[in-house]
Amino acid sequence: MAVSPLNTKAYYHARSISLPSRPHPLIPEFDEHLCRLRASEATSSSSISHKFSGLKDLHDCVDNLLLLPFTQQSLAQYHHEQWIDELLDGSLRLLDLCDTAKDALLQTREGANELQSSMRRRRGSENGISSEIGKYLTSRKKVKKAIHKALRNLKGMGNKCSFSALNRDPETLSTVRMLREVETVTLTVIEALLSSIAGLTAQSKRSSWSLVSKLMQHKRVACEEAEADLSEFEKVDTALCTLLGHKNKSVNVMHVDNVHNEVAKLELSIQDLEEGIEFLSRHLIKTRVSLLNILSH
Repeated sequence: MAVSPLNTKAYYHARSISLPSRPHPLIPEFDEHLCRLRASEATSSSSISHKFSGLKDLHDCVDNLLLLPFTQQSLAQYHHEQWIDELLDGSLRLLDLCDTAKDALLQTREGANELQSSMRRRRGSENGISSEIGKYLTSRKKVKKAIHKALRNLKGMGNKCSFSALNRDPETLSTVRMLREVETVTLTVIEALLSSIAGLTAQSKRSSWSLVSKLMQHKRVACEEAEADLSEFEKVDTALCTLLGHKNKSVNVMHVDNVHNEVAKLELSIQDLEEGIEFLSRHLIKTRVSLLNILSH
């Protein structure tokens, strides 16, 4: 039997009601930014500053999502759930790590500034700069120790939120998923920053290259590759240790110039990283305040 135009219209109308609601545009936008950031994590050439830029896009999406009425209403229903407390605790841990990174960058920057001033005043005098180099390297040891402690405390920080209560609420599920994803990837970027400051990544690569060079007997290539992987922090540390290694000889002006150039690059890098970590701290605080305001109503 033929279907009348009226029946056809009613048929399609009935089908449209049963279709799932379309996700808010912010959600696929967030997923796109997340994929880009994760792709940059897998690329060794991607800088920490570039990753901070990717984090900004993610946090902007989350902040905009938390402004939507339907998001606020759905989250407010679950203010008593354990996963809410875990999200809030996670934001505090991230802020603590940001403070650790800020302190490490500040101490290193101040030490680098003093070192630069000393080298300008006493250029060509080994005795004049050896003590300043020693002070800088001592300060670096303290920074590395604090970072090692912070990284050890990261163990067991994984999210353990239960979503059993959200099975009937896809909108809230999407929102919480985004909050958890941004927490996880933010933690990864901060950990990468701390490892870069402490030179942990470079140390790991140097150890690996040492083994490869013994097996393949290409020590020169291995050393060149390992040096290329050094962070600006490790390049300065290495240059200073090399300079101190000439204490029984006259200081080579070329060595001093090399250190001077590496410290100048480090200062620029620190300035860039300080801006990135400061931005991240502000966004974390903003997101936390938004969540607390939503849950208090």
